[in-house]
Amino acid sequence: MSASGTITQLPGHTDSYYAASANPTLEHPALEGEVSADVCVIGAGYTGLSSALHLAERGYRVVVLEAERVGWGASGRNGGHVGVGQRKGQEELEKMLGRDTAKVLWDMGLEAVRLVEQLIGRHGIQCDLKRGIMHLAAKPSHDAALKQEVELLNQRYGYQDIRYAERDEVARLVGSERFYGGQIDAGSLHLHPLNFALGLAEAARKAGVLFFEHSRVTGYTGGSPCVVSTAKGRVSAGNILLACNGYLGKLEPRMAGRIMPINNFVLATEPLGDKLARELIANDHALQDTLFVINYWKLSGDNRLIFGGGENYSSRFPKDIRGFVRKYMLEVYPQLAETRIDYGWGGTLAITMNRMPSVGRLEPNVYYSQGYSGHGVPTATFAGKVLAEVIAGSEERFDILAQIPTPSFPGGTLLRWPGLVAGMVYYSLLDKLGR
Repeated sequence: MSASGTITQLPGHTDSYYAASANPTLEHPALEGEVSADVCVIGAGYTGLSSALHLAERGYRVVVLEAERVGWGASGRNGGHVGVGQRKGQEELEKMLGRDTAKVLWDMGLEAVRLVEQLIGRHGIQCDLKRGIMHLAAKPSHDAALKQEVELLNQRYGYQDIRYAERDEVARLVGSERFYGGQIDAGSLHLHPLNFALGLAEAARKAGVLFFEHSRVTGYTGGSPCVVSTAKGRVSAGNILLACNGYLGKLEPRMAGRIMPINNFVLATEPLGDKLARELIANDHALQDTLFVINYWKLSGDNRLIFGGGENYSSRFPKDIRGFVRKYMLEVYPQLAETRIDYGWGGTLAITMNRMPSVGRLEPNVYYSQGYSGHGVPTATFAGKVLAEVIAGSEERFDILAQIPTPSFPGGTLLRWPGLVAGMVYYSLLDKLGR
């Protein structure tokens, strides 16, 4: 059902607004026995769903194995922002990789957003698609950087869909005096992330993809064919795509050290009246600030405020997620102090050391993509298309992504957590200092 329909939770998903407003979807069986395929995709998030769909459209026999339900992980729980570019800014990318490669990645980022919009249109996915994202300066020192980035994108990259907004305009559009200026990016999008994932899955199913839910992969072997094992079945396949991201666990140690799973948290208010909703977000854009641990928010299809704020780095979520996120929301919108919070949920995403996606090949027929660092809706969807391309024999774009350096966390999977926590505490302190 759509976001405006009756509220009932989608079985097998975390208790969230997205699961409560999910479109009707099929429940797929668990894998039992032996199945063969050209490609076995492990993970039914955006990476796995996009790669499966694009492969099936090329005529490949594809099996998708999902430990829980389709879209159960970060793909069904995130803020729904579909931003242009990469997680790292263009000026930083130019310094890291050179101007030519930075331009290629910029073009890929634009294509990623177009791809999301094209898939939604082509397959009739109902997911509350809207246009526009605003980036808001949370500190005076951030304001000049946002203005400078607009000039860079306008002049060097020819991107005219973004402009700078002064503090008074931001306050009028956002309904908060907290910010010092911002960017208005009309080329970006936002949407209902779970319904987008479910729509991709349905399109893939119609294209011939075979899905198995509640089928956690216990291990695999390379070779020809590869063999992927679950508790009750096996898949023999010519190729494997590892699309697990923050839920990789111990499945593949060779790539696990390049990512760090972290937890992020979101709430959804009660439905707001039209007047209050437009006072909070006059242009119905999605919003995000410039803090290291960012706040991000938007209006849902039925005028709820979806607000993400705060994160932790343990295996446990806060006991009171609604209260945990609410304090961040009230720093932006103190006028919502009496507004009811209907949902609070968390999810696990994967970040990399340099916040760029980690894409590669472990063996001649074993591929992976992970570590989208909070930019996953467009980047993972695009990565899935590129993984389909490389299996089909076109390696150029895969090689560009695979050559981006994504160093392992110091200490690997054993010691990465203490180092990350120390770093996050430092940057969180800078956030609080307000400089």
